[in-house]
Amino acid sequence: MDGITGTLFMLIPMFAIFYFLLWRPEQTKRKKHQAMLENLTKADEVVTNGGLHGKIVGVDKDLVVLSIAEIGDQNVKVEVSKGSIAFVKKGGELIEGE
Repeated sequence: MDGITGTLFMLIPMFAIFYFLLWRPEQTKRKKHQAMLENLTKADEVVTNGGLHGKIVGVDKDLVVLSIAEIGDQNVKVEVSKGSIAFVKKGGELIEGE
């Protein structure tokens, strides 16, 4: 019995360490990113996971339309899934969730 108790007293602090150092920060980061995705609006400048920089010209439920370049008087637009947006750019700085 004494060996089992000692093992339990070792496992409980290890689980607590894993929770506070790994799982909890990852959950808060995921929640911030999800909130950022829900608050995307037109004219936000964003960066996708693939590295595309662009300005949002349209937001749908799961899609975002980005204007990535202007050639003459025409805009080059791309549709990307909302989940592929990594960062919002504000003042030249990348912000991931607020």
